Amino acid sequence: MSCLASCCASMTCGLCSSVVSGISSRSARLAYCGLFGLSLIVSWVFREIAPSLFKAIPWTSNSSETHSKEWYQMAAVLRVSLGNFLFFTIFALIMIGVKDQNDRRDSWHHGGWITKIIVWSLLVILMFFLPNAVFNMYAMLSKFGSGLFLLVQVIILLDFTHSWNDAWVEKDEQKWYIALLSVSVVCYLATFAFSGLLFFWFNPSGNDCGLNVFFIVMTMILAFGFAIVALHPKVNGSLFPASVISMYCAYLCYTGLSSEPRDYECNGLHKHSKAVSTGTLIMGMITTVLSVVYSAVRAGSSTTFLSPPSSPKAGEKKPLLESDNLDEVEKNKQNEARPVSYSYTFFHLIFALASMYSAMLLTGWTSLSDSEDLIDVGWTSVWVRMCTEWVTAGLYVWSLVAPLILSDREFS
Repeated sequence: MSCLASCCASMTCGLCSSVVSGISSRSARLAYCGLFGLSLIVSWVFREIAPSLFKAIPWTSNSSETHSKEWYQMAAVLRVSLGNFLFFTIFALIMIGVKDQNDRRDSWHHGGWITKIIVWSLLVILMFFLPNAVFNMYAMLSKFGSGLFLLVQVIILLDFTHSWNDAWVEKDEQKWYIALLSVSVVCYLATFAFSGLLFFWFNPSGNDCGLNVFFIVMTMILAFGFAIVALHPKVNGSLFPASVISMYCAYLCYTGLSSEPRDYECNGLHKHSKAVSTGTLIMGMITTVLSVVYSAVRAGSSTTFLSPPSSPKAGEKKPLLESDNLDEVEKNKQNEARPVSYSYTFFHLIFALASMYSAMLLTGWTSLSDSEDLIDVGWTSVWVRMCTEWVTAGLYVWSLVAPLILSDREFS
């Protein structure tokens, strides 16, 4: 927990310094990440003080009903999450159609941080005055929103691996090819070694653990399949993305198996373990924060995804006007507004979906377990992780075979 707190606190300090000293276009993204990190800290704190907090605000629960400690914890986390979700969703709607930096809304996106923090705080506080029925509905919507966030996370990972591979291949030097091969081999060795540990941890002797064996064997088969498809002569693939995706699938398999109920006899590693559950939560939260940060950076570097038609495109080498008109063109450029470098709407939607996903992590996907001390534990969490793994595999294989199936289309 101290690791997560220090990570989020550092981003929050960055947010505070931005509020005091002013903020640039690039640091605005980090400031939003700091606000998201602050929301995680607030969610955790409210989760710990939930029972006493709700007793102080009796309108949040019916006096004739009695609730468990876990119910109060889940209610507190969902309220903070909804406030955070509404904040980023409102900004996503406001920023629709922003094309250039002369738009007044561009300054709203980058500035006014004291006002933003006040609005965010008021939204979170307001959520504690709403009836429980609102949050029952939000809990259901958050499961779908979290699935969408995981899908975006997978797409970002695929984009990252292909970009990394292309960057090293474009150098066209032997040392970079050797580096790619070396990293690929290490990733595959790590994948199969980790899969062996999963057999040891989640298939204890003397128990019939067919489901766990199926999950682990399927992960290993997928890893082999990635390599076979990527190295096929007709597929323009590479071993490096296949190895990274294989390692990520092994990680998803581990997180899924570690989320099995603590009284399940095949969960030999985490049985009745609170500490490991908290560690899994911290890893999930750190992964979430890093995913949000990276998606923000990727959104900031993209001029094609959800960008306005007037955005500059790469590859325009030929001058559009003759040389005698270049001076006039330069003068016009100084008067023209510069287009925005990324979609502000998409940027804020990432944070809105991440707010839903973080709430699901903190509440165990809103499933009440036998112990309120265990976090992100239950069969819902298991199947979410496993389905994410299989969707990841499907998207990666599709990215390889799509150019063959849809030969009449261009794939960049």
